[in-house]
Amino acid sequence: MSAVTKIIAFVAGDVQRDRVVPPSGITARLTAFAAAAMAFLAVFALALSLASGRLAARWGDELARSSTLRISAPEEQMAQQTTAALRVLETTPGIASARALSEEEQRLLLAPWFGPDLPVDSLPIPQLIEILESDEGYDAAGLRLRLQAEVPGAVLDDHTRWRKPLEQAAGRLRMLGLLSVVLIAATTAAMITLAAQAALAANAQVIAVLRLVGARDGYIAQAFVRRFTLRALGGAAAGTLIGMGAVMLLPAASAEGGFLTGLGFRGAGWFWPLLIPPLAGAVAYLATGQAARRVLRELA
Repeated sequence: MSAVTKIIAFVAGDVQRDRVVPPSGITARLTAFAAAAMAFLAVFALALSLASGRLAARWGDELARSSTLRISAPEEQMAQQTTAALRVLETTPGIASARALSEEEQRLLLAPWFGPDLPVDSLPIPQLIEILESDEGYDAAGLRLRLQAEVPGAVLDDHTRWRKPLEQAAGRLRMLGLLSVVLIAATTAAMITLAAQAALAANAQVIAVLRLVGARDGYIAQAFVRRFTLRALGGAAAGTLIGMGAVMLLPAASAEGGFLTGLGFRGAGWFWPLLIPPLAGAVAYLATGQAARRVLRELA
């Protein structure tokens, strides 16, 4: 019998065997609700994990291809050193472009900390030069040596000290999301196991009668496994659909919102939540099977 045939036979079930398990009751509602709630939470944990991966990639790309040159010099030497620094940058291999930021741009950069009315022209604020790298990149150590010789007031920041902590933070958020999915799966297995054990214990007399008429433990266990697996599968499917609908209502990505927006799925990422119901069914199948075999041994 092929795997597909076995799955079809498992879903179709056996009318006589299914009567062993009560079709309704607290265990049925508990199993379906637990699976739905855990699937709902798993959707958001998965969305957080995927969003963290995108965030890490975006931060890495943005900071890896840009650098900043800061020039601190007396006012009468600022223009001369800025021109010299631009000349050095233009002749450095691996630098695609370099430009000095205007006073208005520097005022906008400082506005979040000092407000929009900062008098840039009357304060000794360093001149900033934005550097964009080419695909091959440049030699930061060599550039620092050239700048030290030709532009004494220049300080190069290649964003390494900013990029690594940000990438590490995003990577840890991604691992936290994956760990949450694992914990949700373990919690689902525990709750379904308890529900299956309660159902088996409540039907101890029925199981005893079935054994008297010749039913084997594997036959009895299969009835419980099928019923609880389908309950978990249905509950997880409902929870997943509700979770995906809730994710669709989240705000879209925006520069103003930063990490607090754009937490939904993108493109092929919408495929991943669809794996939650079959995974929940697999967890229920394994958990219920183990619980049924253990309880049946105790009732023997």
